[in-house]
Amino acid sequence: MQRREFIAWLGGALASLPRGAPAQPAMPVIGFLGLSSYDEWKKYVIAFHQGLNQSGFAEGRNLAMQYRWAEGRYDRLSEMAIDLVDRKVDVIVVIAPPAALAAKAATRTLPIVFFMGSDPVKYGLVASLNRPGGNITGVSALSNATGARRFQLLREIVPADATNALLVNPTNQNSDPDTREIQAAAESMKQQLIVVKASSDAEIEIAFAGFPQQRVGALLINPDPFLLGQADRIAALALRYRVASIFYTREAAAAGGLISYGASFTDAHRQVGIYAARILKGEKPADLPVVQPTEFETVVNLKTAKALGLAVPATLLGLADEVIE
Repeated sequence: MQRREFIAWLGGALASLPRGAPAQPAMPVIGFLGLSSYDEWKKYVIAFHQGLNQSGFAEGRNLAMQYRWAEGRYDRLSEMAIDLVDRKVDVIVVIAPPAALAAKAATRTLPIVFFMGSDPVKYGLVASLNRPGGNITGVSALSNATGARRFQLLREIVPADATNALLVNPTNQNSDPDTREIQAAAESMKQQLIVVKASSDAEIEIAFAGFPQQRVGALLINPDPFLLGQADRIAALALRYRVASIFYTREAAAAGGLISYGASFTDAHRQVGIYAARILKGEKPADLPVVQPTEFETVVNLKTAKALGLAVPATLLGLADEVIE
């Protein structure tokens, strides 16, 4: 077809289109700001999308997503939050307090839905749990509030002379208050507690390498997205160095940790998806109470216990919601 014929054909084709046809509405966009990586958080992202699907939204069909992953670099969160605001997403979903605080600093108007393990009131993110006010609401798994209980459960399994260690990420704002709480619990039980800090893969390896000299036999992993993303590695290192480990999510116990105690992260992320969908449909964060768990699950990995040569008390097995064999 010659150029002149093509132009004539194009003009006729355009003229034949119906006039006044309504433009297709733009898809709403959710910005997702995570502290680890997609591969490490994939199971929870899937649960988040289940909540969206349950509410009538599906990525690619009537919803677009903008993901930002800090890859454990918490110093990148501010820049990433500002980028999502500049892109004028409709809702920002954030994982854990560092991301929530970065998003809050970036916008006072765009709706923000968080997932975290601690109390959002303490961080000034919401006015109260029942009446958040402002542009922020979300779901709290209360993982940080159950640290003393995890310490108690771990002590029921390990030998009386085992040295205790607490693994924390020092770049997380939770690390200091959580450390004080666990130290108080240790003192009340007349137990020694070593605090070990790690915010990178290399520092995790260094921490474990020092455990034999410190005679560490019991390890608590403090709630933190980076450390949770490394759960498989931490569980494997704990087995290698013969250290009993306790986490706060079922998935970590299934990956080889000795025991876990906490609320379901899968259910919590599904609820985040439901809240994000409700906001897309017109509800305001200020009117949506912060969701809190009503049940906490205990998971015991008997396979890991046998590998470590530990006997799990029958009373603890009776309390367990799940026993992995």
